[in-house]
Amino acid sequence: MLVSIGCVQCRNCNLNCCPVGIATQKPELRCKFAGKPEHLQRYFRFLAGEVREHLAALGLKSLAEARGRADLLKAKDGTKFDFGDMLADFSTLNIPLSNSNLRQNNLVQDNYDFRELIPAMENGESEINRTISNCDRSVGAALSGCIAKAQLEKHCPDGQAAPGLTVNFAGVAGQSFGAFLARGATFNLVGEANDYIGKGISGGIITIRPPKSDIAPEENVIAGNVIAYGGTSGAIFLNGQAGERFGIRNSGATLVAEGIGDHGCEYMTGGKVAVLGPTGVNFGAGMTGGVAYVLDESGDFDLKCNLDSIDLASIAADSDDERDILSLLREHVARTDSSLASRLLADWPSVRPKFVKVVPIRQ
Repeated sequence: MLVSIGCVQCRNCNLNCCPVGIATQKPELRCKFAGKPEHLQRYFRFLAGEVREHLAALGLKSLAEARGRADLLKAKDGTKFDFGDMLADFSTLNIPLSNSNLRQNNLVQDNYDFRELIPAMENGESEINRTISNCDRSVGAALSGCIAKAQLEKHCPDGQAAPGLTVNFAGVAGQSFGAFLARGATFNLVGEANDYIGKGISGGIITIRPPKSDIAPEENVIAGNVIAYGGTSGAIFLNGQAGERFGIRNSGATLVAEGIGDHGCEYMTGGKVAVLGPTGVNFGAGMTGGVAYVLDESGDFDLKCNLDSIDLASIAADSDDERDILSLLREHVARTDSSLASRLLADWPSVRPKFVKVVPIRQ
């Protein structure tokens, strides 16, 4: 697909120097991109045509007719595995073989947003309380679409306060909690969440903290992998640790966590990240923009970084960086009641030298 829109397979996507303007943030390279939707459409038409040729050679008219036709398969000569069960005659089993026989209920109107959130916003409510479970996925995506539509209808300039909603959740959120969350929407979750929190976040605010207990939040994982993937604006505050690929491809969102896994800030092109605890390996791989502040209490953060992409610097007293970190810590406390951030603020003179600033190597 990439080749169909101009990719020449230089295999340097992580270096921000794509010669055809696909995998780069440099304006002088992006202007070289010549791909069009019609190129991708033509590729898929050729692909579909070739699939039809293979089906016709088998005497079939559609992929649906190929379903379950184990009689059309055979194992290679000399294989050491017994595929007998896989190549059984499906005609003897009571299994529907045509997609047309399967009835599905994927109505958008049945999802969480339409049941719980959109009616509340349309009724003029500004703050509501709701429970959530891990069966509820992409909560907030449809709501954000309604907010964006309302902005357009009211001709709100970009950045102006949009009609929105604050939702206080309790429970365990499923994947893509707060996906594409728009400006004007605030999600506060007491509990924990799965992968892809804030995917494509575009102005909204997400906070996640655990229920009150004797467990130290900063020592426990509260959120899954790949948080804020491709986020453009907004903020996420986690009162606990997150999984791998935290902030990957972030291009403008503000993120705070109290520890993360491997590959933090991978391919990050903008935005701001603060990690108030340990990190995994390969931090900053392919990072070409934005800034990260990491609390390096063990003194070995440089060994966990991908130094091909980033530079490390200390935080000077009375600098813009110091004011930046203090602002993030204070907001983190205000939004999540983080005991860790409170302790860091209380002991700031001795804490400041332990913070490391991460910036991309300018190419």
